[in-house]
Amino acid sequence: MKNICIIPARGGSKRIPRKNIKDFLGKPIIAYSIEAALKSGIFDEVMVSTDDEEIASIARQYGASIPFMRSDETANDFATTADVINEVLIEYERGGKTFETVTCIYSTAPFVTSDRIAEAFGKLNDTVDSVFTMVQYSYPPQRALHEVNGMVTMLHPKYRLSRSQDLEPIYHDAGQFYISTVQSFRKANGFWGENTAGIILSELEVQDLDTPTDWALAEMKYKLKSKQ
Repeated sequence: MKNICIIPARGGSKRIPRKNIKDFLGKPIIAYSIEAALKSGIFDEVMVSTDDEEIASIARQYGASIPFMRSDETANDFATTADVINEVLIEYERGGKTFETVTCIYSTAPFVTSDRIAEAFGKLNDTVDSVFTMVQYSYPPQRALHEVNGMVTMLHPKYRLSRSQDLEPIYHDAGQFYISTVQSFRKANGFWGENTAGIILSELEVQDLDTPTDWALAEMKYKLKSKQ
């Protein structure tokens, strides 16, 4: 089975400038994704899709390949992850290379590990065609509140007297990595196939990175996790 890992990393990040190569505890944050992918030993190709020469240079330093640069069409603010993945697969096919599975690891995912990647791959079988990471909501969304005409009310009143521990756990996408068969990816035009499984992460393994505060929290979590 031929497996490719694609790490999208365009140069035009807005909220945190140069986010994909910003220092995270001593090295560019993209290095964590590249190193985890390479360490897993699963992939025939670990490539970074970028439109930026500096990002490409740093990615090569950490062992990723950049056989071609990202097109203008997939480097704008409106291109989706699926657009980027499709472009990469097509370019490889033009060069005579095809793959059976495709993995996307985000470039700002310092908590990703080779063990988690291997765990996700272990879930792929005849009945599971895609896998991605998820994390439980820190507070039960069944007990969500909203404001109506200046008054606070429950979004789901039937859960007003329910204890938190009695409610079904609900999860959201952890935004770390996604794995799929190429066939399923193309059929769904994304990583959410007809038969998708999840890898549940702890809150210590997950952190949005959209603001400087997010960044500081991620570094604190990483240090704490390293001590454990």
